[in-house]
Formats: sequence, structure tokens, C-alpha cells
Amino acid sequence: MIYRLIYDKLLVHTDAEVAHRIAMDVIGWFGRSALAPVCAATVGNTGGGRFEGLLSKPVPGRLGMAAGQDKNATAILGTLALGFGFTEIGTVTPLPQPGNEKPRLWRIPEKKAFRNRMGFNNDGADVVADHLCAVRGTRRGKDAIIGVNIGKNKWVSAADAPNDYATCARKLAPWADYLVINVSSPNTPGLRDLQAIDSLKVIAGATRMAADSVTDHHVPVLVKIAPDLADEDVAAVAKMIIDTELDGVVATNTTINHSYGEGGLSGAPELDRAVDVVGQLRAILGPHKLIIGVGGIFTVADAYRMVNAGADLLEVLTGFVYEGPLMPGRINRALAKTAG
Repeated sequence: MIYRLIYDKLLVHTDAEVAHRIAMDVIGWFGRSALAPVCAATVGNTGGGRFEGLLSKPVPGRLGMAAGQDKNATAILGTLALGFGFTEIGTVTPLPQPGNEKPRLWRIPEKKAFRNRMGFNNDGADVVADHLCAVRGTRRGKDAIIGVNIGKNKWVSAADAPNDYATCARKLAPWADYLVINVSSPNTPGLRDLQAIDSLKVIAGATRMAADSVTDHHVPVLVKIAPDLADEDVAAVAKMIIDTELDGVVATNTTINHSYGEGGLSGAPELDRAVDVVGQLRAILGPHKLIIGVGGIFTVADAYRMVNAGADLLEVLTGFVYEGPLMPGRINRALAKTAG
């Protein structure tokens, strides 16, 4: 209630991107402080749930942070201390890029949503790899479950895109518990065209080969898809995942099916379609591929809908911003009670 009051009376009137940057700085500082382990053991406690067999090590909570929040891997430990079971950083591109011109992030509070046209702003794979190396060098960082979302630089052609994904995989796979091929952001021109099966197969193969070349263990590779794909295209992606032996899928990214202007919409309006896509994917992929459900999760009931549709793990971002820092622990404790 206190957070909602602060959000509704104060934060909603600030610039959304400035607020995000300040929040990342605070969460990053918090993660490095002595307060983080205390918070993790109290309000952030995930309730003892340990989900085995989904990744190479047990996941302490089914709900994680989605990509887009921590683009440069600067707030991992703070994010996990708040009660998330894992975190997905990025999107990371081979070279640094500033993203699209500002403003590029807007709140839509009446819809419990955000609109963004960020454009993969990040510090590049070399800097992010250094950050991940430093995190993995700590006791808490060694045990953390960290996904890395990768993309191509804006100026790189579709023909050369596989090289960008392979470059990111080579530099980042050694620090990742899973990689996510992002071909579904609406904010990089032409990127969504790479969801076409012929293009995606080449990118998937290049990413898999690059990851295998720098690790002595299997790093799962997933693909993130848009909610705007037609049902037949969702089915085609699922078949491609099986044919190319990818490990799974993240469903879904932001939607362009809205009337608020340029960019992708995230938040509550996405839930129904995201749940539908997850259900379609599970029906085709069967029980042995990893599905991470994303889009419109705000409450325990929303989380149950996604799990019941077939998601193994869940991710949130917009819901966390609107619901506040107690949200991840609350949902993870509820899901842990019904584990299995």
C-alpha cells in the first residue's frame, strides 16, 4: 500500500526513463550492500521452492526478472535479493549502441502498461561480460541463475545477423545459465523479420555453435517470440525449435497491437495473448522443452494462469514496476507451495 501511494502520487509524474535509471542505480547499490542477504532471507524469501531439471542447477523460484530491466548486468544481486528466483539481463548487442532518440519510454497507468521504443540501448558484449565475470566472482553471484538476452546491432544487415548473435554467444555464454535469442523486439528495424523460419534456423545454429565453442557444458539456448505472430507462425517456430534442437522459448515480447503510438506495449493488456501462445507452444513442444512465460503477470492468479497454460518458469518487468518490491517474493512463495 505504501509503494502504491508513492507510485501513484509521485513516481507516475516523473520521466519514466529517468525513474528507471535511478531504480537500477538503487537496486545495484542495494545488491552490493550488507542489506541484500537480510532482505533475501526475509521479505525476498522464495519459500523453499527448488525447481529441478529446468536448467543446469536448481532454480530457487519460478518467477524471474525479464530482460529490459537490467540491460548491462549492473543490478543482478539486488534483483535476486528482492525475491526473484532468477534474472535475465540484456538485450546485449556485440557493440555498444545508444538506442533510439528520447523520449522512448512512457507509462500508461490506466492500462497498467508501458510503451517503449528503447532500441537495444546497452554497453555492448565486452562490458557486460566484464560485469558478469565480476558477479560470478562473488559467493552469491556464483549461485545466481542468470539468463542473457542477445541481439544484433541496429546497423547490421539481416544477412550478417547470425554473426552478431554468434559474437554475443561467444562472449557471454561462459557466464550464462541460459541464452535467449531476441528476434522479436519491435524497436530495431527489420528485427522481427528474423522470426521467419529460414532466418531463425541460421541464427539458432550460429548461436548454438558459438556457445558450445566456449563452454565445457551445455548452455540452453531459447528464442524469444512476439505475441503478434499468427497462430500458424507460432506453430512453425515450435516445430523449428524441435527440428534444430533448441532448448525452448520465451513467450512473449511486447506487442505492436495497440493504438498508443510507435513502440511495443507491455503490461496487463498482454496477459491473455501470452497465456494463449504459451498453451499453443506446450501442446506442440511436449513436456521436455523449456517455456518461459512473460507478459501481463501482476498477481498470484496471473502467475497460476501462465503455469497452468504450460509455462515452466515466468518472468515479469512491468508488473514489478507497478506492484512494487514485495511482489516477486509474494508470487514465488505462492508458487512454491504448489510445486509439483
